Amino acid sequence: MKHMAEIIREYGPFHGVEDVHGVTFDGHQVWFASGDRLNALDPNSGTVLRALEIPADAGTAFDGTHLYQIAGPVIRRIDPQNGKVLGTIPAPEGGNSGLAWAEGMLWVGQHRGCRIHQVDPDSGAVLRVIESDRFVTGVTWVDGELWHGTWQEGKSDIRRIDSGTGKVLEQLEMPAGVGVSGLESDGDERFFCGSGGGKLKVVRRPGKANIPAK
Repeated sequence: MKHMAEIIREYGPFHGVEDVHGVTFDGHQVWFASGDRLNALDPNSGTVLRALEIPADAGTAFDGTHLYQIAGPVIRRIDPQNGKVLGTIPAPEGGNSGLAWAEGMLWVGQHRGCRIHQVDPDSGAVLRVIESDRFVTGVTWVDGELWHGTWQEGKSDIRRIDSGTGKVLEQLEMPAGVGVSGLESDGDERFFCGSGGGKLKVVRRPGKANIPAK
């Protein structure tokens, strides 16, 4: 099932931000990675409230208490109040991109590897692998559904897949020239999407029609 993605809001560009990598949502703020820091955005006003100075060149996740951030070969667990690193685990080998938290586990997207790893958050052990047929960017779970972004050969979409088989169940095609890097659900109507040019876009989740476009 394919639909055109409905972009209902855009944030940015932001001062000093060239690229948006990982994206997560803590229930109040949208956190996005921009290479050398994690930025906390108020999604209502569009204002960046503060930033944590920490390597942040790939996926970002939130487990309800802590932030997780991929940078190079490691995933750091971070106190969002002060930016203190509380623990580190190895990231899966390969070009890691997206990161999500669900079912007590981390889910790591690999870009050119075209796969998503389920990872033990305590040890970094890869528990299983879900294959995709496209470059994987951001990863998110919502209502028991696994979604991930793709961006390959100038085309990008957000797709819902079967978490057991990797089969594509639904696709939201982004407009020409618009890519998805990081991806996160707000748990309801919105997908927050990192995009080119240091911007964040908000895409309406299918079947959720009560948010007015801005």
